[in-house]
Amino acid sequence: EGMALPQRIVSPREKICMDWQQRQRPGAGLFNLGNTCYVNVILQCLTYTPPLANYLLSSKHSQSCQQQGFCMMCTMEAHVRKVLCSSASAILPGAVLRDLKFIGEEFEYGRQENAYEFLRCTLSAMHRACVSGSSSSSQQTTIVHQIFGGFMKYTVTCLSCQAVVDSYKAFLDVSLDIRAASSLITVLEDCVTPKQLDQKECFRCSKCKKKAAASKKVTVHRAPRVLTLCLERADQLTGTKISKFVEYPEYLDLRPYMSDTSGEPLLCSLYAIVVHSGDTCLEGHFLCYTKASNGLWYKMDDESVDNCDIHTVLGQQAYLLFYAR
Repeated sequence: EGMALPQRIVSPREKICMDWQQRQRPGAGLFNLGNTCYVNVILQCLTYTPPLANYLLSSKHSQSCQQQGFCMMCTMEAHVRKVLCSSASAILPGAVLRDLKFIGEEFEYGRQENAYEFLRCTLSAMHRACVSGSSSSSQQTTIVHQIFGGFMKYTVTCLSCQAVVDSYKAFLDVSLDIRAASSLITVLEDCVTPKQLDQKECFRCSKCKKKAAASKKVTVHRAPRVLTLCLERADQLTGTKISKFVEYPEYLDLRPYMSDTSGEPLLCSLYAIVVHSGDTCLEGHFLCYTKASNGLWYKMDDESVDNCDIHTVLGQQAYLLFYAR
């Protein structure tokens, strides 16, 4: 599992600004055209991701884009500008809804879908738009990876001879099992605790040349600028929704969960969350809470955009959490 850690970047790195370059009131809400709340919450969370919004508002991509037909980056540029600059209280994300099939083949207009899957497909579509026409697209690091991308380190230790094998895996988001946890900190601490591989995971040690018991430890090797966490609320065994409250902080220090735990704290600040309401994960409603460029929090429920405070934000049954370094 995993790969060797890349030593070089093929594409040039953009200058990433983590702070808002324009400070203003929150933008428009988004109309729901029938089961499109899953689209709305992800669009709002991405709109209020400061480094991404700064890049999109610069129009840097569209000025050099040569892609014919649908381009997710150009679509997002136009959408973010429309949301943040509109004088209307709500707008229609028509371009995104019209091209749902280009974002993800599984999405069907008018049918309730999963917000997490839409986030993953949207980021993937933005990445594809950035590397369109490039012969080395699989190797390129785009603005998407520069903002959301990180690397996990998998350390497998042979319990027979203590040989250690390291591998690495790129990620744009992290999915977390919350069934046995009451807080995000508890979940993360459990993630970095070494666990013995079960018998189904055959490990053949390259040093002692035999199948042996082994333990595996997972840590964050390279932290992303924006950390996206999914608190899994669909029980994989029963299919029911996990509706319990899991505590999460406004400020998160990633240092204890890094491969290198020494050094200064690696602080991240919460700036958006997605909440799912409903009895099952296959139906219900999505809404989100985001921090606007003016530093204030807002509840965004489709076309409604209302002030709220951090205590309200931290008291939700969160499904997705967005933290920025």
